[in-house]
Amino acid sequence: MITIVPIILCGGSGTRLWPLSRNGFPKQFLALSGTNSLFQQTVERASKISNQQIRSVKPIIVTNEEHRFLAVEQLRELKIEADFLLEPAGRNTAPALTLASFMVKEQYSDQTVMVVMPSDQTIIHENKWVDAIRNSIYQASSGGIVTLGITPTHPETGYGYIQKQHESNQHHAFEVSQFTEKPNLEVAKQYLDSKNYLWNSGIFILQSGVWLAAMERFSPEIIQQTQIAWQGKSIDHGGFVDFVRPNKEAFLNIISDSIDYAVIEKCPGKLPIHVVPLDAGWSDLGAWDAVWSVGQKDQHQNVTHGDVLLHDTSNSYIHATGKLVGVVGLKDVVVIETADAVLVADKNNSQAVKKIVEQLEKNQREEKNLHRKVHRPWGWYDSIDEGERFKVKRIQVKPKASLSLQMHHHRAEHWIVVKGTAEITNGDQVITLSENQSTYIPLGQKHRLTNPGTIPLEIIEVQSGSYLGEDDIVRFEDTFGRS
Repeated sequence: MITIVPIILCGGSGTRLWPLSRNGFPKQFLALSGTNSLFQQTVERASKISNQQIRSVKPIIVTNEEHRFLAVEQLRELKIEADFLLEPAGRNTAPALTLASFMVKEQYSDQTVMVVMPSDQTIIHENKWVDAIRNSIYQASSGGIVTLGITPTHPETGYGYIQKQHESNQHHAFEVSQFTEKPNLEVAKQYLDSKNYLWNSGIFILQSGVWLAAMERFSPEIIQQTQIAWQGKSIDHGGFVDFVRPNKEAFLNIISDSIDYAVIEKCPGKLPIHVVPLDAGWSDLGAWDAVWSVGQKDQHQNVTHGDVLLHDTSNSYIHATGKLVGVVGLKDVVVIETADAVLVADKNNSQAVKKIVEQLEKNQREEKNLHRKVHRPWGWYDSIDEGERFKVKRIQVKPKASLSLQMHHHRAEHWIVVKGTAEITNGDQVITLSENQSTYIPLGQKHRLTNPGTIPLEIIEVQSGSYLGEDDIVRFEDTFGRS
């Protein structure tokens, strides 16, 4: 019996899928193909690997503090348990996998096989994916590194390529000759014609000890720094998940590098590395044209979502979030409507959406990071109106959840309950309000909002003051460890 641990890398911001994907709610948590999010699809795929020869244990989710509650909530919907590795800052995928390898080695052994996968990919034919993963596990159980290579369908310039040699054994694994970075179009056509090249999927299968040994050989400084951060870890036990946090100060000293650059591309000719081909309708949904390609198309090759009306329009992707969107006389376009932003782009140039995101960052626009509706561990808030010296929010608090005990230096707040029951700490007073009742929180007053009931609590909050930024919060106590 081979024991495996799915390692799900849940970082990244998916900026090329703006305005749906943003730093505060990145693409892996969006339902871009099907009814479940890409993260949920990844977790569910991983749960199908086990058979009579393979035993899969709880997955390890590697993410950050900000996104942990999004991931936990989506796991709760699936009723799947997991352990969490929480990074205090982004240091790319090599340190992330190294942390996971230390964790697997400590919990199981250095011969335990890890199935390492991004959380933002989609697979149409999951049975083919499962077969390829199982073949990779059999190959990796005897040592060495295995990766999945996607059978190319066109001369793609946005992916890295894997050159394969002769098939080495019964597991349909090929030795890897070399890895090649994103080629130009002419070279990509040559690769496609040769049939000896596969796209790099970013999915790796290997024993934890094999990865740690490879890091010692090729990136010793990163593994040394990561080991220090791991040795200083803290663990929060609670519910159906554990949160493991590496030492923050030590982690911030780690050099940022990817799995590919730190190890994988250095392996051919030095360490055993194989590739198992995969032809299963794979996509990393890296831009809007990729989302269009996997969507369900109408007779004019349009993919639509939401309240959309089309006339004389073809080969386009139209996504409406809250408003009616009409498109007339266009082809090969992308139109994305959200509550606070609209994107219109040439579908064939959708990779360039990141240039808009760069402008947003340069101008310090909040639309780069947050939607108008912002998810928090206790629920969500939607900023429905704003003007000089005032802001109006609709707030929903989950049953039995509580916001932090906090105060503001620059604003006062009025709260009106529209649904449910609110328990409100307002200075030295604790009061209970029901539907249509209200209260006032003076500037500088310590306060807290709690939902003691069994249904969601909804309130309207009216802020007034000289500064209404989200950073004007001083937390004194917090259930979610943010104080």
